[in-house]
Amino acid sequence: MRKGILYGMFGVFLFLGTSCNSDDDSSSSSSNNNSQLITALNNTVTSGTWRVTYFYDTDTNETANFTGYNFTFASGGVLTATNGANTYTGTWSVTDSNSNDDSPSDVHFNVGFTAPPNFVDLTDDWEVLERTDTKIRLTDVSGGGGGTDFLTFEKN
Repeated sequence: MRKGILYGMFGVFLFLGTSCNSDDDSSSSSSNNNSQLITALNNTVTSGTWRVTYFYDTDTNETANFTGYNFTFASGGVLTATNGANTYTGTWSVTDSNSNDDSPSDVHFNVGFTAPPNFVDLTDDWEVLERTDTKIRLTDVSGGGGGTDFLTFEKN
């Protein structure tokens, strides 16, 4: 009888120990995947110039506001948008999201402009949906109203 109890307790401890290790592995794997995506995004966007091929702000397609603008993501977090006549400077970064409002495995592509109003609309911490060498698709679910925005950059 005592052997049965001891074996049962050993089995529970073995199960708990295995479960903890499994969680640690997936957490570590998620962190490694995020690091790889962050590195890939940084390398991708700092190569060449980009254009906005889609910007959907809650309920309106506003892509036309960025027609003719080329975006340069420079190292050091400087973002420049120019159409030959106008140049606007902002910021950009790629971060590992640790917020409670979304998945801990999210990687965010952060864009910041202070002017003009159309470019300020791009200011957000965008969740990365897709990254290729020539395209970056982003989304954001707005707080309060709950509208969903989409932004796509494609390489020139």
